[in-house]
Amino acid sequence: MTEPMPLAGFAVGITAARRADELGALLVRKGATVRYGPAIRIVPLADDTELHAATRLLLEHPVDAVVATTGIGFRGWVEAAEGWGLGEALLDRLAATQVLTRGPKAKGAVRAAGLSEAYSPASESNAELLQHLLDSGVDGQRIAVQLHGEPLPYFVDSLRSAGAEVVEIPVYRWVGPTDPGPLDRLIDAVLDGSIDALPFTSAPAVASTLAMAKRTGRQAALVEALGHRVLVACVGPITAGPLAALGVPTVQPQRARIGALTRTVAEGLIARSPRLCAAGRQIELRGQAAVVDGELCEVAPAPMAVLRALARQPGRVVSRRELTAALPSGGEEHAVETAIGRLRTSLGEGRLVQTVVKRGYRLAVVAEEELA
Repeated sequence: MTEPMPLAGFAVGITAARRADELGALLVRKGATVRYGPAIRIVPLADDTELHAATRLLLEHPVDAVVATTGIGFRGWVEAAEGWGLGEALLDRLAATQVLTRGPKAKGAVRAAGLSEAYSPASESNAELLQHLLDSGVDGQRIAVQLHGEPLPYFVDSLRSAGAEVVEIPVYRWVGPTDPGPLDRLIDAVLDGSIDALPFTSAPAVASTLAMAKRTGRQAALVEALGHRVLVACVGPITAGPLAALGVPTVQPQRARIGALTRTVAEGLIARSPRLCAAGRQIELRGQAAVVDGELCEVAPAPMAVLRALARQPGRVVSRRELTAALPSGGEEHAVETAIGRLRTSLGEGRLVQTVVKRGYRLAVVAEEELA
């Protein structure tokens, strides 16, 4: 028998715009089911009047330094300038000043454009890049900062507080989705318990998701779900900012990379999967399924909610009233009986769940234990 893939039985929601397909493919490769609900869309660079205006401003008034934060953003900026007939002028302007890059991808894009970087931090972090600028002295200088779809308020404000004039270059400006329907349905899926993890790759996607929930009167319920049941992963601390402000805990990879984010999601979901022994069978609870003796068993939402309630204290008798409260849509006691029957069928072993007459139900364990 083939062991199920590490994320088989888990459902992950994706709100990203750029690189959503890449993130989804990595999760599917590990066995996850993926649901897409784009929370943002990217304004095409060639049509972005704000980027055009910022580029013109840079050409008309020289700067002392340019900060390139992302490779794709820097390349897109140069390509957009070429489309406007400003490409050569922009490269000439950049060649006449010092260019600082956040990481290897930005460095590669700068070099591919025929330029060279004056500084790039070993940590690939904005914080170290900012500290380098502040240590070198920026009072009275004019510095251009290439954004990458989201503001960098701390970075920009720190430079201004130190006396610099900052020109923000808004590459890949993000706005709300053209069709909010998929995001609306994804939020519903989070609330009804059919989504186990939400990875976020940008602060605007987080803000847009929360705004959608607020407009439709679901923000409190969404924050509750994200804070207690759903694994929330963010690519970095800036992305996590809007969630942290609401007290929602997040997990973050050590490096701000899509692959690392995927591994963090996988590790987090696996770590929070209860493992127990009942009726001589080894059981692992996954988001939307259970693994019984190494075999993946799909379980519908109501029976899965009942199984989770029984597994919180394996072996304890759980009353019908408690199990009714655990059901996704509540209901009467007969709904619990139906869910128990479906659960036994899904697990393929009726003895796993015992009926305790006039009291409720329990998992057939001799003693509570966690399997190593």
